[in-house]
Amino acid sequence: MRRQEHEFAESSAANDERDPFLVALGERVRALRSRKGLTRRDLASASNVSERHLASLEGGVGNASVLILRQVAHALDCEIGELLGDETTVSPEWLLIRDLLRHRNDDELRRGRIALSELYGEAGSQSARARRIALIGLRGAGKSSLGLRLAEALDAPFVELNREIERVSGCGLAEIHNLLGPTAYRRYERRALEETIQLYPDAVIATPGGIVSDASTFNLLLSNCFTVWLKASPEDHMSRVIAQGDLRPMGGAGGAAAGMHGEAMEDLKRILSGRAAFYGKADIAFDTSGKSSDECFTALLVLIKAETQKTQ
Repeated sequence: MRRQEHEFAESSAANDERDPFLVALGERVRALRSRKGLTRRDLASASNVSERHLASLEGGVGNASVLILRQVAHALDCEIGELLGDETTVSPEWLLIRDLLRHRNDDELRRGRIALSELYGEAGSQSARARRIALIGLRGAGKSSLGLRLAEALDAPFVELNREIERVSGCGLAEIHNLLGPTAYRRYERRALEETIQLYPDAVIATPGGIVSDASTFNLLLSNCFTVWLKASPEDHMSRVIAQGDLRPMGGAGGAAAGMHGEAMEDLKRILSGRAAFYGKADIAFDTSGKSSDECFTALLVLIKAETQKTQ
């Protein structure tokens, strides 16, 4: 099917002469794309906007039309206002809340988020959270291998959320992504997490790397699980998934063949950069780089036991 092209002017001005609004718009599009693990080609396909136009948009030199922004917002599963930076202007209450939160530091905002979760009944008790351990982070950090060993040591069920997503959807992950699209995947991901929380008061859960892409689902995870960010260097992430025979390193991050390795690594770094602030909302972080599997398991088990006991 022939792609419909939307023409918009491209500025030839130097970078320091770019319009600040267009620069900020481009940065928001690029950040959202990275957080969701999409390459520019993926977004072009999903939005029906050419890669050339997206490159100009992300570079802050594209005088984008409303139609293009609407298509890009739909492909990124967000409101067009989020791209424009005005998502909190839809009602007086939003404006008042935004004013209360303005200029707050990250710790103050975190306390506010927790208070809102408790107010609206979305947060479990601290003792209940401590019994349900959720591992987050990019693929290749050790969520599955360490999660299984942690579950055995803690005498708790091990739940791999990807398998639960396949169960509730009735098809494989590749089928969901290729046939149904990212919106359907996020819907199944949310349902799988809800069912897991309901079924397992005690568990170790290995989550998909992109679970931070949907704020509602990630809030549910943070409110009901003790979360652990398994960190690793981009090089370790890449080498581990390739060693596992995965030729698609980071969900849309490009091929791992020799000719694509550099491009894949750059995409991986952008995804990690876009998600790092969200992964950082975990209760604790643990770096698996430069450590053997046994070293990681021993140290992580001690850390988790020490931290969860503080909440009981």
